[in-house]
Amino acid sequence: MKQFIATSLLLLVFFYSQAQETKYLADFDFVIHKIKNDYPGYADKVNEKNLIELKKLENEIRDLMIQYPDSCYQYLNMYTAWFKDYHLRISYQRKAKKRNTTESCEKKYASFNLDSLQKESKSLEGIWIGYRGSFAIKKMDQQYIGISIDLPAYEENQVLFEAIEKGDNEFDLTTYRNYRQFAARQEKASLLENNSVLEIHDDTRYVRKTTNKKSDMAFLLAYLPKYPNGLNTYTLSMSLNDSTFYLRIPGFSSNHCNEIVEKYWKEITTRPNLIIDIRNNGGGQDTYYQKLAELIYTNPYESKGVEWYSTKGIIEDWEKAIKYGHIKKGGEEWSEALVNKMKENIGGFVIHPFYEADTTVTRDTIYSYPKKVGIIINGRNASSAEQFLLTAKNSSKVTLFGNESTAGVLDYSNITPKELPSGKYNLWLPATRSRRLLEKPIDNIGIAPDIYIPMEPAFQLYDRLDDWVYFVQYYLEYQD
Repeated sequence: MKQFIATSLLLLVFFYSQAQETKYLADFDFVIHKIKNDYPGYADKVNEKNLIELKKLENEIRDLMIQYPDSCYQYLNMYTAWFKDYHLRISYQRKAKKRNTTESCEKKYASFNLDSLQKESKSLEGIWIGYRGSFAIKKMDQQYIGISIDLPAYEENQVLFEAIEKGDNEFDLTTYRNYRQFAARQEKASLLENNSVLEIHDDTRYVRKTTNKKSDMAFLLAYLPKYPNGLNTYTLSMSLNDSTFYLRIPGFSSNHCNEIVEKYWKEITTRPNLIIDIRNNGGGQDTYYQKLAELIYTNPYESKGVEWYSTKGIIEDWEKAIKYGHIKKGGEEWSEALVNKMKENIGGFVIHPFYEADTTVTRDTIYSYPKKVGIIINGRNASSAEQFLLTAKNSSKVTLFGNESTAGVLDYSNITPKELPSGKYNLWLPATRSRRLLEKPIDNIGIAPDIYIPMEPAFQLYDRLDDWVYFVQYYLEYQD
């Protein structure tokens, strides 16, 4: 009987492994097929010389997926990385459909009396507050357990992490993050500021809860992290003096940029100098920087648009989106016109019938102020942020400042997610190619600053001014 049970268990493990292998290989086959057939950069990047290299990579990744199915996410991204286009990538499906429980990591729970926690502890034990809610930490046996109190995406008493103290207020963490489907991940943390701040390295921080909530939030917002993630950049608009106005625009993913420019239009257009700080701005949509483009314009310039890749797969995707109402309201006519145009040239590229191939941009007004515009850039600028810089460089008012080129992620754009068969991942696939590509490629090259800033960059910006801002201010204001 025992032998029968053991054999049955082995068979179950075998069949489960086979199912996992089949599932992730199906994901890989899907990625290969979509890129080969629907990626607008495929013919530009794959040729007779490197096709053997690409096929060899495909075989290597298949073998790795069979051996290590839990690492499929990394292997799928290894494949997309070969094309050297950061728009082309794999991401987790955060709003995944309900799947068999064997495909998800089991949530962990713990429960303890919050009133029993030490309120002024020299250890991790206590209640902690972050930007998104609060959680509690209790020492249990030889480790600390952190559980959610009211954090979004977590249930009450769900385990967030387990921590083991390593000495000198340093901790090894095993975290269970919601966006990783609660899979265990190893991280590190530190207890700082007289045991009042808990920092998860290269991520975020929390403050120990006191009886004064206002003071707790002020502490959280004002604290400068020792282990920052380098990503947090907030919008900032202010007059530096009577000569210079400063705008920080961390993204073009909403109409916020246009709204900020309109709000401070009078202050900006009554000063000779403007600083536009777009560090860490990874892009969004071109329509969201149009007020900035209007503000800094000086002379007509040629604008080369994009061409849409026309394939059966892309046409089918558009037709499904139209049929099932996935097109934004008001965009149905635009979408149907594009699909009809694509059908005329399957396998090639088309220009949307509502647009001209190349246009000359001419605006009615050239504003007297600002006379000088300094734009601060860095290596995190990509996509629409780089398109904004190409537009800005047509203005005689504009000078770019920084110490490195931008990311170089622009030539193939208008990305949309394609859910992989497993439901766990998305393939982000560009649909267009820039018409200026052969003359002025940007991918893996970027846009260089005009003036090199000779000081080390601030790693964490938040909503604070740093030396780079003052360098640009003095450069613009300096009189020869």
